[in-house]
Amino acid sequence: MLLTIDCGNTNTVFTLWGDEGHTLCTLRTSTAHQRTADAYWVWFSTLLKHHGIEPKVRGVIISSTVPRVVFNLRVFTDRYFDLRPLVVGKPECLLPIDVRVDAGTQVGPDRLVNTVAGFNHYGGDLIIVDFGTATTFDVADADGAYIGGVIAPGVNLSLEALHMAAAALPHVDITHPDKVIGTNTVACMQSGIFWGYVGLIKEISSRIMEEHGRDMKVIGTGGLAPLFQSHAPVFDHFEDDLTMAGLKIIYEYNEEQGNV
Repeated sequence: MLLTIDCGNTNTVFTLWGDEGHTLCTLRTSTAHQRTADAYWVWFSTLLKHHGIEPKVRGVIISSTVPRVVFNLRVFTDRYFDLRPLVVGKPECLLPIDVRVDAGTQVGPDRLVNTVAGFNHYGGDLIIVDFGTATTFDVADADGAYIGGVIAPGVNLSLEALHMAAAALPHVDITHPDKVIGTNTVACMQSGIFWGYVGLIKEISSRIMEEHGRDMKVIGTGGLAPLFQSHAPVFDHFEDDLTMAGLKIIYEYNEEQGNV
């Protein structure tokens, strides 16, 4: 089994892959740098028992946008699987694509992983839109190289900021509004967020293509991507598990290079 771990600012996701290349289960927990290796194991092993899976893990790869969490994840994999994990972004983890950005720039590992998976699935000239804590646009060149992107506030982050900055505005769920013109406060906020982000996706994607000089495929991924794709199609393709697929591809590439 291969264990892929994606640690984001909000959630940490564990996916177990069978030796035949299919997913056995995906588990999700909140990201907390205080969580110890032993706490990870109690949570992980308990849920695997529920799924009826014995964790015979042969390899582990981690992508993390929260550096403080990586240490305990390393201890977790060493203590309970006797394995040293690959960590995307570290020099010892090889990537099957080039990264062409300004010298000294550190690119979020999740963005590199998504680019690897996108290029593997769809070829080059891609815009990958990932709905996480931030809404990111990552651009892959014709040869799959990561060449930069855009970072915008995430949908839920925008809603939270709106509520915090304006005491009279309530917490609302993000949903597809029945009408653009809201006739109450909640409907007005939902319309502003939903259609505002539809406009953001279309406009930024259009400007990226104009600057890049050719048409590109737009790939959506992340928690809220299905909502936007269902009610206002803005993507050429939608991938629910792009990051996990990318981690698997990177691990297998390192295997081929004799790096694990």
